[in-house]
Amino acid sequence: MQVEYAELSLLGDREENQDRVAIIQGDESVLLIVIDGMGGHADGALAAEVSVATLTKEFGKVKQPVFDPQGFLHQAIATAHQALVDLGDDQSVESRPRATCTLCLVQDNSAYWAHVGDSRIYHLRDQQILERTRDHSHVELLLQEGLIAEDEIMDHPMRNFVECCLGGDFTLPGMTVTRQKPLLPMDILLCCSDGFWSGLTDDDFSTPGQNGESLSKGLQRLGEQAVRQNNPHSDNTSAVALQFLGRG
Repeated sequence: MQVEYAELSLLGDREENQDRVAIIQGDESVLLIVIDGMGGHADGALAAEVSVATLTKEFGKVKQPVFDPQGFLHQAIATAHQALVDLGDDQSVESRPRATCTLCLVQDNSAYWAHVGDSRIYHLRDQQILERTRDHSHVELLLQEGLIAEDEIMDHPMRNFVECCLGGDFTLPGMTVTRQKPLLPMDILLCCSDGFWSGLTDDDFSTPGQNGESLSKGLQRLGEQAVRQNNPHSDNTSAVALQFLGRG
């Protein structure tokens, strides 16, 4: 499997970067990870670090290609959630470390992804958004119920309120795990924190790779654009991207 990948994590207008990203390439599979430590809670950066370390360890345990991709994603997220619950076991519920999470597993000319919270995964094809995840957020619920329009999300006072996350409560959080997504050569998979996507339009996401631009340069350009657009209140701005080039 031939792929090109890139990663990015910018501080934005914050004092600490509580995002963590990783691209783990195995013998026959690649795992993309973006974790956004929730800054309103204690140890957001530590929550992100523990989550990435746990997910990386879980990926290292399985034979590749992964026999049950959806089962693996569900189990890996559950394990990362439990690691954060254990991390905050001696703290009050409101101050326990928490994080949002996106995972994307690429193997056998296909992708599978899962997420918790408002970090997103985009599947791009022919300079268009083929599909993206729907946030586990209060405004997303309002949108699905027809109470607000898409263009009202960014300015809504509860835009940053997520309905579920890793850590905090002992109960396993709600998560979305997809079916198999077949890939075509030059498809791009992009996982990002809300600090990244909130500063960009759908049209912006269609631009990586145009005019001979490398995936790395395209991701850097979009990240810097998101920070400028969200200035002076930009969040940590992080993403990982993979372009599927086909089979060798």
